[in-house]
Amino acid sequence: MELNRRNILRISLWVAAVGCAERHTALAQLPIKSLGPPNGSLLIIGGGTRGPDIQEAAIRLGRGSSVAGRWVYIPTAAADNEIASATPPAFIARSGATLTVLHTRERTVADTEAFTAPLRAATAVFLDGGRQWRLVDAYAGTRTERELRAVLDRGGLISGTSAGATIQGSYLVRGAPSGNTILMSPGHERGFGYLTNVAIDQHVRARGRETDLAKVVSAHPGLLGIGIDEGTAIIVNGNTMTVIGIGLVFINDGATHDGQPYYALTGGMRFDLASWSVLPGR
Repeated sequence: MELNRRNILRISLWVAAVGCAERHTALAQLPIKSLGPPNGSLLIIGGGTRGPDIQEAAIRLGRGSSVAGRWVYIPTAAADNEIASATPPAFIARSGATLTVLHTRERTVADTEAFTAPLRAATAVFLDGGRQWRLVDAYAGTRTERELRAVLDRGGLISGTSAGATIQGSYLVRGAPSGNTILMSPGHERGFGYLTNVAIDQHVRARGRETDLAKVVSAHPGLLGIGIDEGTAIIVNGNTMTVIGIGLVFINDGATHDGQPYYALTGGMRFDLASWSVLPGR
């Protein structure tokens, strides 16, 4: 009887160990759904007024190892008649950072070493608003796009508002040159991809866009939709996203939540991009 009890105990322990190992393996094999940049930071702003918390985050993240930072401001998303009056964010000058304005419509220019030289020295970039297709047409696939990525790779900051927010996702929402109410536009569906497997929208409640990303996610299963209110931003470090500002961030994951195709995050909440889950604490 004693021998049988020992055998039963051994078998029970073996079964428990196998079960734990299987659970551990299953957890380890869970698919990574989206990814943030392995180096550097993103500051993705939903348009509108940038409050003190957003400005302070930009200054802090944009410094790099220098005292004040070296910023590049890109107004290319604006219309031609607005470029001359495009104004870099006041917080850049207030922080004491150096500032270079970088703009062209010519892809041949965007592909030169001379044009991209300021990006090679930059600790931070600000992509201003307008229409995101203009950024694609000018810079996608050029040396400029590669040097923007290099800013992140060496630990810098890519920030942007409105169109400059949407371009940071891998899927480009509202990329149609013919109008910003067209959500999906063949030929203008690839963003710069700093967030992989993600589509970003902006001005959400101000323009009644709460359910718009659900249509994009439905048409592209496995894509995560992130909609950002005006006066609101997300900071992304690695796979962790933190909400700051006065509004909401809408998460569209293809599921229904309390009858809606999204759920909302408020300031201070954190989200894990790899697992598409809200992180505990603030």
